[in-house]
Amino acid sequence: MTTIHRQLMLSLLTNKLNPEQVSDYCPNGLQVEGKAEIAKVVTGVTASQALIDAAIASKADAILVHHGYFWKGEAASITGMKKKRLQALLQHDINLFAYHLPLDVHSELGNNAQLGQLLELTDVQPLVGVQPTGVVMYGRYPQAKTLDQVAALLEQKLGRPVLSHSAGQQVVQQLAWCTGGGQGYIDAAAHAGADLFISGEVSEQTIHSSREQCIHFIAAGHHATERYGVKALGEWLAAESGIAVEFIDIPNPA
Repeated sequence: MTTIHRQLMLSLLTNKLNPEQVSDYCPNGLQVEGKAEIAKVVTGVTASQALIDAAIASKADAILVHHGYFWKGEAASITGMKKKRLQALLQHDINLFAYHLPLDVHSELGNNAQLGQLLELTDVQPLVGVQPTGVVMYGRYPQAKTLDQVAALLEQKLGRPVLSHSAGQQVVQQLAWCTGGGQGYIDAAAHAGADLFISGEVSEQTIHSSREQCIHFIAAGHHATERYGVKALGEWLAAESGIAVEFIDIPNPA
């Protein structure tokens, strides 16, 4: 059985994602220390209790996620749900690695890059003027599509319904997108001339921005749009290190 030392795994992930280059709302990297030698890694979107329980059942030595713990502004006390999660990790000596914005913006393995591939777009590049670079992406279809066609493609690829709002009759050729809770970037997308903006979530004001700036909008689910970055990262890690990596999707309608 192939194993990798915890610090070597951390070094591989750090060198690939360069977390020090991004100012984030949580610590990126090793958040909870477990056993030194790692043979099995479970990847998932969020370090929920359900994912931890699945990792324990799978006899994983480490969990690698996009949404980890210790967010800015959260209560510092280890009680309730947080205590139960951390207790399970520590009792089973499981490492927890988490990468938030560094995984969103990575040009190859990132959530945005992976969603662009699912959308079958060309000329994909970061939206100029939005920081950190890569948090909003821009691409195009060589042949224009309708909003309904793009929505149907997303529903097919993501396996879930999407919320689609039309801002008029114009076709869709130039797209901007930000996975997860990126709906606030719709104004930057409209300013850049996009016909459609896609994000994971929607807010009340998002629809007004869509209407008044004549830009279509699709909310495709925070969880659904962010499944693919951590899955791709896990596949890269397996190829790089030779250890076993299993992606476990914990369903979430949000």
